[in-house]
Amino acid sequence: MNQNKEFDFNFIDIVSLVWEYRKPLLIIMLSAAILSAIFSSPFFIKPKYQSEVVFYPTTINSIGNAMFTDLTQRQADPLAFGEEEEAENALQLLNSSALQGRIVKNFDLLNHYDVDKEGGSPQTDLSRIMQNNIKFNRTRHLAVSITVLDESPEKAAEIANGIGALYDSVKTEIQRQVSLEALTIIADEYKGKQVEVMDLRTGLKELGEKGITNYEEQSRAIAEELYKVDANSSTGRRLQEVQDKLAKYAGDYTYLRETLILELESLSKLKKRYEKAKVDVEKTLPQKFVLTSAFAAEKKTYPVRSLIVLLVTASVVFFSVVTLLILNQLNMLKKK
Repeated sequence: MNQNKEFDFNFIDIVSLVWEYRKPLLIIMLSAAILSAIFSSPFFIKPKYQSEVVFYPTTINSIGNAMFTDLTQRQADPLAFGEEEEAENALQLLNSSALQGRIVKNFDLLNHYDVDKEGGSPQTDLSRIMQNNIKFNRTRHLAVSITVLDESPEKAAEIANGIGALYDSVKTEIQRQVSLEALTIIADEYKGKQVEVMDLRTGLKELGEKGITNYEEQSRAIAEELYKVDANSSTGRRLQEVQDKLAKYAGDYTYLRETLILELESLSKLKKRYEKAKVDVEKTLPQKFVLTSAFAAEKKTYPVRSLIVLLVTASVVFFSVVTLLILNQLNMLKKK
């Protein structure tokens, strides 16, 4: 118990010890401050400048559905800001290999970051550097930020704005690939339905050439005329022949007419789908609302020399005081 008390010291002891060695501690503190200031200078650590683009992703995936759907049925507004799902989708796209590959190619990042192409893992090295210098985040207001650090403030702004432009083009290309496939499928269905309608109209035309133009009206009119005349008269026999002819083609006429009505309705729906799909392929809308565009920063972001000097100096002084306390306790033990 007494042995443990020999290692006890209070605040006054610490202050007394620090005051006793104030000159060496002051020299250590100044040396640490000077050295940290020197080694954090641009000569040793190249400064980096930060540029940022902030945007809201749009909620539109299909222009045709957004622009050519009844207002009462429209589920997406082309002028609406992005929501949580759109922000997450935007982050996924920004981190995708398709867009990352474009970034590397467009800005020649292998050479820009001095990556050793002949090394064992140039792509891994480049990926690590990009993760440190290019970051994508979602803001608390569900916007998306593109933050770029670079030794050149102009290059940082160029890359940040370029990535924003790439987001637009890559997303548009992906959507266009899907819409092209959809247009091909719908176009085939639309053309097939047009052929079916044409065949039905041809069938009705052939019946019309045989005198069957409107079975219901013709049948009613003949029945009324037969009621008025003698069935055994020449007029009656002629009317009876027409009625028999109508009865012969009644089934064909009814089938063709009813089927044509249904097929025309189906053709009208397919035409709307075809026009929407065509708009998705031929027209584009911006994929984002830019809130903040990147510009060349006037002050460096990294390193923060004042913070480095403060932390290094405080750490050195702290460990120096701890070392003095340990040495002081050891001296007291030796004396006893």
